[in-house]
Amino acid sequence: MSSTFYIPAVNIMGENALSDAMQQIKNLGFKQALIVTDPGMTKLGVTEDIKCQLTDYGVNSLIYDGVQPNPTVNNVNAGLDVLHTHKCDCVISLGGGSAHDCAKGIALVATNGGHISDYEGVDVSKNAQLPLIAINTTAGTASEMTRFCIITDQDRHIKMAIVDQNTTPILSVNDPKLMAGMPPALTAATGMDALTHAVEAYVSTAATPITDACALKAIELIRDNLHEATHNGSNMEARDQMAYAQFLAGMAFNNASLGYVHAMAHQLGGFYDLPHGVCNAVLLPHVQRYNAQVAAPRLKDVARALGADVQDLSAQQGAEAAIVAITELSKSVDIPAGLNQLGAKEADFDTLASNAMKDACGLTNPIQPTHEDVVAIFKAAF
Repeated sequence: MSSTFYIPAVNIMGENALSDAMQQIKNLGFKQALIVTDPGMTKLGVTEDIKCQLTDYGVNSLIYDGVQPNPTVNNVNAGLDVLHTHKCDCVISLGGGSAHDCAKGIALVATNGGHISDYEGVDVSKNAQLPLIAINTTAGTASEMTRFCIITDQDRHIKMAIVDQNTTPILSVNDPKLMAGMPPALTAATGMDALTHAVEAYVSTAATPITDACALKAIELIRDNLHEATHNGSNMEARDQMAYAQFLAGMAFNNASLGYVHAMAHQLGGFYDLPHGVCNAVLLPHVQRYNAQVAAPRLKDVARALGADVQDLSAQQGAEAAIVAITELSKSVDIPAGLNQLGAKEADFDTLASNAMKDACGLTNPIQPTHEDVVAIFKAAF
């Protein structure tokens, strides 16, 4: 069976990557960019700095900075209005996963028409999106380089999973200097999001030797750098290594896809407007305990990558070692222990489970759960 590997054509990484990217943007010949970002980036002055740098390189730009932490259909529509009004010929996303996902939605509808909900599912669009350049400021989602776009439908209270090769940016930028200001809680949540990407890609039914290599290296880098990046955010080496880790995890899941951690986390985020990385971190050990029924040998590899001594352990014992290591890492960066601490309610688990089973991310989980299984996982994570 053949496999396809998706990744942006150009990816610039490391300290001062932003300066190198500006020259690339100039070379692409764009004249009018829409910068898609959130109010926090504008308040910090980052948005205006990017706008000024673009001007210095001959690119005019407009700003849409209304992106919410879980970007909504309304955010996409508002950004589209700005884009159409000013006839922008490209989109530049600035921020973390929320900004990138909103920008993808805007760029996709700009060239395909209709409504962003028309593209829910896998490879629904027909046309390439408006060219998208993604400038990343967090180390977790990897949305700056993937074909995944998650948009909250506020009317249905769900997160739509749009998995489409046409949402892949043409250029991604990961400069750790832009990540230095991330507060500890955000560093921890995005780092655990990256770990979830790597683990789910490694146990995915669509995994390949290429995605395996990316996933395991990502896990090792997260093991060695997440705690330091969280508790000593000024450590640029740790920031840089986490940027590489999340990018590798993105390479893995962008091609091997994900699993029921994300399928379930999307519902928590859409229903309660909860932070995605934290939901992933809380669910990750519980979903993998369920997956260990069929994926124990692979989870033993995850345990090894996380630093556990698994040489004399059986596959099942190795899987349990992975779950323990994940839980300990999560605790070390102060992630809440259960969904009850996030405000989730057991009374909603039946609805959440039904919606999770419709999420495209669950298609490559190593075992397909029943509705009752998903409810039980939610309860175990409560």
